[in-house]
Amino acid sequence: MDTAPKTALKEIILVDDLSQQGHLKSALSEYISKLDGVKLIRSNKRLGVIRGRMLGAARATGDVLVFMDSHCECHTGWLEPLLGRLATDRNHIVSPVIDVIDWKTFQYYRSVDLQRGGFDWKLDFHWEPLPEHEEKVRQSPISPIRSPVVPGGVVAMDRHYFQNIGAYDSDMTLWGSENLELSLRAWLCGGSVEILPCSRVGHLFRNHIPRTFSNKEAAVRNKIRIAETWLDSFKEIFYKHDTVAFLISKAEKPDCNNRLQLQKRLGCRKFHWFISNVYPELHPPEYRLRFSGKLYNTGVGFCADYRSAWDAAAGPIELSPCSDSINQHFEYNSMKEIRFGSTLQFCFDVRHEKVILQNCTQEAENSPQQWDVQESGMIVHILSGKCLMAVKSEAEKDLSLHVCNKNENQLWQFDHSLVLDER
Repeated sequence: MDTAPKTALKEIILVDDLSQQGHLKSALSEYISKLDGVKLIRSNKRLGVIRGRMLGAARATGDVLVFMDSHCECHTGWLEPLLGRLATDRNHIVSPVIDVIDWKTFQYYRSVDLQRGGFDWKLDFHWEPLPEHEEKVRQSPISPIRSPVVPGGVVAMDRHYFQNIGAYDSDMTLWGSENLELSLRAWLCGGSVEILPCSRVGHLFRNHIPRTFSNKEAAVRNKIRIAETWLDSFKEIFYKHDTVAFLISKAEKPDCNNRLQLQKRLGCRKFHWFISNVYPELHPPEYRLRFSGKLYNTGVGFCADYRSAWDAAAGPIELSPCSDSINQHFEYNSMKEIRFGSTLQFCFDVRHEKVILQNCTQEAENSPQQWDVQESGMIVHILSGKCLMAVKSEAEKDLSLHVCNKNENQLWQFDHSLVLDER
């Protein structure tokens, strides 16, 4: 109340999540009644952080929502940068720089180095330094920081945008990973997530979890919902890293239909896009990108092209004059797959010696979808030992397998090499 301009602050909503402490009963109500612009909402059942925030958001009337843990300390000037950034683009989700308040001494520690929010394959949040490629795109020390994940303690967004993209997942319980789910949804569904250096808020970090929120299985179930909704085939990597989550998911499959329908309604991208464009540091080694772009054949001077329905597999790969069409964008990774599609879910496969697209199987051994892209320019089909060859005649313009002979029609070039490994 004392650190934000009164013209910008429409209301403060406190949510009492069925607190049991005596001083939060009548004494709190009496104290709040004397404050202008402060509302106290009391829940008659334990909601947890996620649903408690949704209750507060449902009662809010301001244009912008700022979710803030109660154990925070704001500084003069913390709010204006958040509102200013949202005014330029309502599809942003923004957070201040989070400073640390010691939970025992209340000593305030100002964060010196700028960091962003990240996560690992167990879907655990962590802070990490800005990578060099992100530093380069920032025009000044006060430029917004693109962040894969927003921290959960303080986060701001347009109220209508928040509701339109599905608010928080109401089937996530108690607390944990709601910031990760919201961030992924924003990135994948047309928005972005940023940390603003000009805004700072102190957050008291406890070294223990309150007893009422210590249900570890609830936190794991929240992660399972994220995996099943947003990670696509990459969810298998999560399950490999979290055995408990794997066992729970097999015993009780979560119902994510509502979120999957939301994903479809919003026209969201697939998780592979997030890794490639927002968080390449998350790339698991087995998915490292080696080559990408147009696949050009030296002999015929044409490029590989997929003219069938954009999201339909089993069609043949053809040859066409090279262009910047998305139909000619392919990616070769360290799993030795050549992928294609809006979600890169299709792989080069072989049927009757002809190269076609099929759903990627990700089989490690004896897979007909594995190829060896050699320095010589030849692309060898590992299972058969034959080479990818461009066949161009009056009757056909396609890709097929032939005995390797270094014919010019067996020499290929990708536009780009080692795209993500260089970072």
